[in-house]
Amino acid sequence: MAGKLTDRKVLIFDVYGTLMDWESGIYNALQPLLSKFEASNTWSQKEALQAFGSVETDLQSQYPEMVYSDLLAKVHEVLEQRLKALSSQDIQASTLDAKTSASEGTSEGASTSAAAVDPTIDPHVIFGNSIKHWPIFQDSAEALKRLSRHFKLVVLSNVDRQSFQHTHAVLSEGTYPSDVTPYLYPSNNPHKFWHPQATAGSKSPFTAIATAQDTGCYKPALGGFRAVLDYIQTQTDLFDGTLEGSTDVKSKVLVVAQSLPHDHVPARELGVPSVWIDRQSAVTCNELPGDQKPWTWRFETLGQMADAVEKELLSK
Repeated sequence: MAGKLTDRKVLIFDVYGTLMDWESGIYNALQPLLSKFEASNTWSQKEALQAFGSVETDLQSQYPEMVYSDLLAKVHEVLEQRLKALSSQDIQASTLDAKTSASEGTSEGASTSAAAVDPTIDPHVIFGNSIKHWPIFQDSAEALKRLSRHFKLVVLSNVDRQSFQHTHAVLSEGTYPSDVTPYLYPSNNPHKFWHPQATAGSKSPFTAIATAQDTGCYKPALGGFRAVLDYIQTQTDLFDGTLEGSTDVKSKVLVVAQSLPHDHVPARELGVPSVWIDRQSAVTCNELPGDQKPWTWRFETLGQMADAVEKELLSK
């Protein structure tokens, strides 16, 4: 039995696709590349995102420790090579050295190769740094504020720390603030994950933030989910005794996300109930083979979820 939303104490949030309009951000940033080639200059948003996603999934599996901005740059590079081949154009020498990344197998190798070119003019690096420009869904900031009154909110996101700083500021303030200092990753973080509410001046709705850079893997790999669940279970002071009296952390946690394959399928595999934020503008990550329905609750916006939570609380 599903029970009530308010039976849970901690919400584990996906960000890009759920709180931020990842699809529009990626599609807009891809336009200079797509417009160059006959094979892609008439692609729809769905076609472009599917091509992007095919490359991204492969690279995330190959380089789970590559920081996301470098990985995005690499995706852009590989996609360019594929488009050149499809358009019967000669493939030029790469501006990012794939062999360096492959031999190093770490984000450090990728960062070194990316630094060899001018980031202000290299199109791959520019694309990798585009995360700061991805738009927020209009309901996200206010709904997070409302939900944070009743739950501890935790981020588990396929992103790197530096890139998330910009997103963090917008989700916390509702608009991009003039002073982003309270939302920067701490230079000497003593914790396994980021505790943003410990920073002076922060309005962050999040109790903890775990990026792929912290967990060493990209969703849908289970490692990040397991690491966050363990953190919630063991960091009793951080979560104010949220799980006191509960021997099973999974009974007090919900995964909240848009992507079915990246979040809901692994949540189901781990026995964690989930809430599908079924963004109606989404053209990817919203279908599974065989019409599977791995979620427990479904809402079209995060605001609707906040409404449902408050309705439950009023009925108590």
